[in-house]
Parts: sequence; structure tokens; C-alpha cells
Amino acid sequence: MIEIENVSKSFGKKKALCNVNLSLDLGIYGLLGPNGAGKTTFMRILATVLEMDSGRISMDDITWEDKLKVRERIGYLPQHFSMYGGLSVYESLCHVTVLKNIEKRNIDSVVNAVIDEVNLTDRKTSRISALSGGMLRRLGIAQALIGNPRVLIVDEPTAGLDPEERIRFRNLLSGIGDRRTILISTHIVEDVEAVCERMGVLNQGGVMIQGDVEDIVAKVQGKVYEYETDRKIESGNGWTVISQRRQRDRFIYRILSDQEVKGAVHVRESLEDAYIYLTGGGARQNENDIL
Repeated sequence: MIEIENVSKSFGKKKALCNVNLSLDLGIYGLLGPNGAGKTTFMRILATVLEMDSGRISMDDITWEDKLKVRERIGYLPQHFSMYGGLSVYESLCHVTVLKNIEKRNIDSVVNAVIDEVNLTDRKTSRISALSGGMLRRLGIAQALIGNPRVLIVDEPTAGLDPEERIRFRNLLSGIGDRRTILISTHIVEDVEAVCERMGVLNQGGVMIQGDVEDIVAKVQGKVYEYETDRKIESGNGWTVISQRRQRDRFIYRILSDQEVKGAVHVRESLEDAYIYLTGGGARQNENDIL
């Protein structure tokens, strides 16, 4: 269990984090928030790359003041991960084992084990410059797994990946998430919905809500509608159009509204609906304003 208590961080006059409180246990935890919400700052503090201004982080009997002990127990994949392009996958991971003080006689077995774990065996001798975006992210996970860390910190793991690579990467995280604590920071709702059981929403430097994904989705139960009309409508005055599609001369809208919408039908709510609602897109308008 990792306990994060009242963590704050400012850059000059800009407050990036304000009294962040979270509890992280075994499994995959998603931290969802818009760009600029403070997610990367928070992840860098957890990875001991940045110092917090105030607050406390602890895991068992270790606090984040003891950086060396913390770093022995965590693996970190930053948002912008890169390694020297001229090295092969195997060579680059051997270099990481040296940095992590793996005994020389164990290096080959450790490197081959993580290469197998992230499904890069057939790319073992490939140059890093020849890897696709998805393969590079898998290499990033491999280097983070060296030393068998108890905690894995992953910042924006699928940003820039195509849909097929995104699915592969999610499956990889799911496969290793039953043996350690994994914290994923992202602005992509589908990443959290696909692999996380618990989550928090970070917005404007603070945690708005945390809990089981299904409980957070339940916050918009009965508030999501599908409405069909022959004219265009737009969000405004508290209600929100989540999506729209056109069928011939008709428009079909997915609407988020606190109040009953005449002529619309309730549809199954999603995490995206809840996320938009919680971060300011919630519905507060009389139905007559949109119908």
C-alpha cells in the first residue's frame, strides 16, 4: 500500500498540485485528467525525479525522503521515453541493468526475462531506431521492470500509438498488473476503462474523486440520453452533447443532462460520460432550451 498525503507542488506562482491524497494498493490504478491537470508533475514526484513542496508519501516502513530505498522498489516509464537509437534492444537493457546494480552474472537472464515478458523476443537484436512507437513503449516497460519493482509508474502510456498498438500495450499492462502496483497517468479515458479497477480524477492540481471505476461511472446513472432530431443542437447552459452522428437527414445525439429530457431515451452510461460530468461538463439546463 502506498499512502500519498497532502502532496503539494508549485512552480513559482503556479500551483501544480494542491493537497493530493491517494491510496494505492496491488493492481492497476488509473489517474485520469486533462492536459495540464498536474498528472506528470505528480508522477515525477512519485518517481523521485521531483521534490514535493509539502506532504508525505510512504510505502510500508519507507518514506519518499529515502530516495535510494524507494528507487529500489519502483520502475518508471516517463511520458517521453527514449534511448540511444544505435543500440539494440538487448544492449540497451544490459545498460539499464548496470545502472540498477544487477549482478554481472545475472544480467543475461534478467534481460532475456524482461524481453520475453514484454513480447520483444523477435526484436532482441533490432536497433532502437528501427522500433515502432508501440515497440518503443514496450521497451520502456521492459527497462522499468528490471529489478522486479513492486511499483510501476507509467505516464501517458499510449499517447501517440495507433489503435492496434494501444490494445497490445493495454494487454501487456493487464498481464503484469496482478503481481505489483501499477499507476497509470493518462488523459485517454479508454485506457483507464480497459485496464483499471480503481481510479482517481485529477483536475486543476487536486483529486476530485477516487474509487472503483464502476462506482465513478455510477455518478452519471440516469443522466445520459440519446436524442434524435432533424436539426443540429449544441452544448450550453449546463447540458452537454457528448457525441453526435448523422443518419440520412436525422441527427442522433448523446446528451448528458441532470434533468429529464423529453423525447430522449436513457442509454448505458460510460466512464467518458462520468469524466466529462465530473470535470465540468455536467448538465444543468432545462430541456426546453435544447428541444
